[in-house]
Amino acid sequence: MTLGSGVDMEAGGAAAGAGGAAAAGSSDDEGRCGGRFVEDWCCACAGLFAGPNPMMARYLYALIFLVTNLLAWTLRDYGNSALDELQRLKVCQGARYCLGAEGVLRVSLGCFLFFFVMFLSTVNTRKVHECRNSWHSEWWPAKVVLWLGLTAVTFLAPSPLVQLYGKVAHFGAGAFLVIQLISVTKFIMWLNDCCQSEITRKRCHLQIQVVSIVTYVGSLLGIVLMYVWYAPSLACKLNILFITVTLVLVQLMTFVSMSSKVKAGYLAPGLMGIYVVFLCWSAIRSEPHTEICNKKAAVATSADWVNIASFVIAVIVIVAATFSTGIDSKCLQFKKAEGESEEDDIPYGFGFFHLVFAMGAMYFAMIFVGWNANQTMEKWTIDVGWASTWVRIGNEWLAAIVYIWMMIAPIIWKTRQVGSSAET
Repeated sequence: MTLGSGVDMEAGGAAAGAGGAAAAGSSDDEGRCGGRFVEDWCCACAGLFAGPNPMMARYLYALIFLVTNLLAWTLRDYGNSALDELQRLKVCQGARYCLGAEGVLRVSLGCFLFFFVMFLSTVNTRKVHECRNSWHSEWWPAKVVLWLGLTAVTFLAPSPLVQLYGKVAHFGAGAFLVIQLISVTKFIMWLNDCCQSEITRKRCHLQIQVVSIVTYVGSLLGIVLMYVWYAPSLACKLNILFITVTLVLVQLMTFVSMSSKVKAGYLAPGLMGIYVVFLCWSAIRSEPHTEICNKKAAVATSADWVNIASFVIAVIVIVAATFSTGIDSKCLQFKKAEGESEEDDIPYGFGFFHLVFAMGAMYFAMIFVGWNANQTMEKWTIDVGWASTWVRIGNEWLAAIVYIWMMIAPIIWKTRQVGSSAET
């Protein structure tokens, strides 16, 4: 049992949407690092009944996404008796447990179709006075009917089509993870730049140093604990490999950040170290439970209160991670946007928001079935299996690569610009 790659997302990604706008501004915007979230909430509450309100609308979309997750979980763990009544689901290779997995895929497909329709109908919206802003922010009875209708229609679809969607969902979920880790990495770099500004360093120099040391030491302590818990003997070669590679990545990110040309300090590699250590831990926790290499597996094999609470937290984290990534429409902009935003511009990219939620629908389907619709998932478990383990390990390694590239890319671009200008 694992909580998924989300606990850090909730904290990091939720601020990423606010951080992306601040990073594109001048140093004067740095004083508002903590006030953007409060401002959004105030604007949302003040304008709830005052026409189209895209700030409040995003929370309602997140609520729809949460309800869909709970429906998928209910069908997986407790829906076999109901699904048996649907003749079309009996072709699932004659396996009773596969009915629950196919139910997850059908609910996920309905959610994907809903948000993909919203993506097609709101993409390239620029101004708040456009009709598409009203469609995005209002018309909730019609959109609820659309969501329920698309979800119901998927239960009439033939099983081969649902299984095909399950295969495509692997790629959509992978794309979701990539966008998510880019969003988190850019937020960490923005936070590091904010802390390295002259004003912040004068006010909070000691606090920044303490946080930097705590995060770096914390990542090393996490690695030591993983060696103790998940590599108790030399027979656990795979776990030893995972943990050792994580240790190497932490040291490599620190070395690159502290190099004379980058000079990023210890805060960014410390936070990234915590992030990759968490991803490694979640990957190992996703392994099929064994008595040899996972002393903590016994906790995740019974539906006790710890297991149930962990599952509930994991579901909430999935929604929070999808929400925070969806509102960070600038996470894929690796160059600062030219010009300032106007007052009638939309507060976030509607099309990107719905596209991320559509990919998030594929993602929750994959972690509910362990990235394999043909395996048995125990009740109150999430993201367990070798496929889940390797997906998370790949996500960890890719996160380290993206971070290192973001650190050295400006130097490479600057060197090329200097070389091209010298030639001319």
